[in-house]
Amino acid sequence: MKHPASARTAAQQRTCLIVEDSDFDREKMTRVLNRTMGKINVEVATTLRSARLALSNAEVSLILLDNNLPDGLGANFALELSLDARLSVIPVILVSDWPSPFMWEKAASAGVLYVLNKGEFDARYVHAALKMGSARRTKMNLAH
Repeated sequence: MKHPASARTAAQQRTCLIVEDSDFDREKMTRVLNRTMGKINVEVATTLRSARLALSNAEVSLILLDNNLPDGLGANFALELSLDARLSVIPVILVSDWPSPFMWEKAASAGVLYVLNKGEFDARYVHAALKMGSARRTKMNLAH
């Protein structure tokens, strides 16, 4: 049986899934998260396949998603997530070297919160996305 304090700690612990194939960009995102979020678990996936596996094994609070991955486009993966009731409440930030109008359109239809150039990514977007994610989960819980 879990001790109530440890159950509270586990519930408060957040996990961010970074789906990014560039070591440099993953490290940058991880540094931003660790510097601004304090205690946050960071899971890393370098492909969409490994992202799917990570999402099946962990409760994720936020997804930072590159658009150009070895096995597909992040914008298409965001659409896939939006069709799954459990995963659609997870806030997604799409981060790309070259955001295109086509990517913006797909991201908007998938409910992606932000589409950012990698140079724009910083803590304010993470904080806003986590806040919106909490509101989405609350809304979903009230509906059930």
